[in-house]
Amino acid sequence: MRVEGIRAMRLPNLLATRKGRIAAFFLMYLTEGLPVGFAMTTVATLLRRQGVGTAEIGGFLALTLLPWAFKWVYGPFVDLIASRRLGPRRGWILAAQSMMVLTLLPLAQFDLATQLGVFTALLFVHNLFGAVQDVAVDALAVTTVHEDERAFASGMMFGGQSLGVLMGGGGALLLVGRIGLPGSIGVIAVLILAVMTFVVLPMRENVEAVPPRVQGGLGAVAGEVGGFVREALRALFGSRLAFAGLLFGVLPISAMALARGLQANLAVDLGLSNDQIGGLAAASQAATAVTCVLGGWLSDRLPLRRALASYVVLLSLPGLALMLALQQHGWAPGQAAPAALVTAFMAAVLAYNGLFGFIYGARVAVFMGITQPAVAATQFAAYMALTNLSISYSLVWQGYAVQHWGYAATLGLDALVGLSCLVVLPFLRPKP
Repeated sequence: MRVEGIRAMRLPNLLATRKGRIAAFFLMYLTEGLPVGFAMTTVATLLRRQGVGTAEIGGFLALTLLPWAFKWVYGPFVDLIASRRLGPRRGWILAAQSMMVLTLLPLAQFDLATQLGVFTALLFVHNLFGAVQDVAVDALAVTTVHEDERAFASGMMFGGQSLGVLMGGGGALLLVGRIGLPGSIGVIAVLILAVMTFVVLPMRENVEAVPPRVQGGLGAVAGEVGGFVREALRALFGSRLAFAGLLFGVLPISAMALARGLQANLAVDLGLSNDQIGGLAAASQAATAVTCVLGGWLSDRLPLRRALASYVVLLSLPGLALMLALQQHGWAPGQAAPAALVTAFMAAVLAYNGLFGFIYGARVAVFMGITQPAVAATQFAAYMALTNLSISYSLVWQGYAVQHWGYAATLGLDALVGLSCLVVLPFLRPKP
């Protein structure tokens, strides 16, 4: 009787069923969105309130999010070093999530105003482990998610990430005024720990689907890395389709200013309170989470390249509309913002984030379709790392542009630059 009771309490292996797989990847991606939202919304807003310049905030965000641009470096280790007992990918996810919690908790002990350097360094390391987790989760998805689930699962994954950005950004910012920054950091750490305990620990990965090449340490990796690198390079550069995937990854995903640092800086300069910024961020990410799922569902039913082109063009419109509103009101930082301009800003942010989710399912489904399972962590990580690199360099140039040319000019330029990826779309034909 006691043994049966223990078995009844055992948590399910979510990878065993379609609904379970989608739920598991949704929740794992949620933990990846938490640190990104925390840096982009909560910390960026607090820094701007302390008078930190837009260029400096852009540099801070680019540095703390930089580990996501180098996921291709971690991919070979995830592919080559594996544990049969923990699972080739599951072991890495458990280790990365543990380190995310351990690097996040010390942040609560530092003062953002006087110890920004240490705070930035710890947040950098935290995002490094978040990026390693992302590589392992993506590799697990490539070898676990069924072909007819890819677009919907991808949409759910990025819906989870959007929810994580919401909770780590707008949600945490709302909590700062009630329980302080240390309390908000503690809540984020508890959320990551909960997913690790109730989702990742009970998972049972199919070890035979990805036989580990190396079951040892770094010395064993050195003996295998030559052949592996050749195989990975063939996967990344061995065809026009693969090369087009690399180029599509490094170009901006679309217009991005209303999803990144510019949005947080402009919100403060327009006079929005922390609660207003937090509420807007929460509503925006909620809209993105919904449209990520809807976009994934649609992308299973529409031609991928046509859907991607439509999403990219639509995403340029909110930024252009806000640019025109800024020019119409002749507003500049330091001036009181007219109520109509604040309304136009909030409408543009909500519209942008509502449209932004559509692109994820289609985009990731394309990358999954051209990824080879034997080098899944490395190849898929390379594609996704390039997308994160595009975010980092966009944060840098946008922060510089705002400081030198103003918000309106930056929004217009961002809308044009975001259309550049359309050049590659004709070459992104997913393999049969």
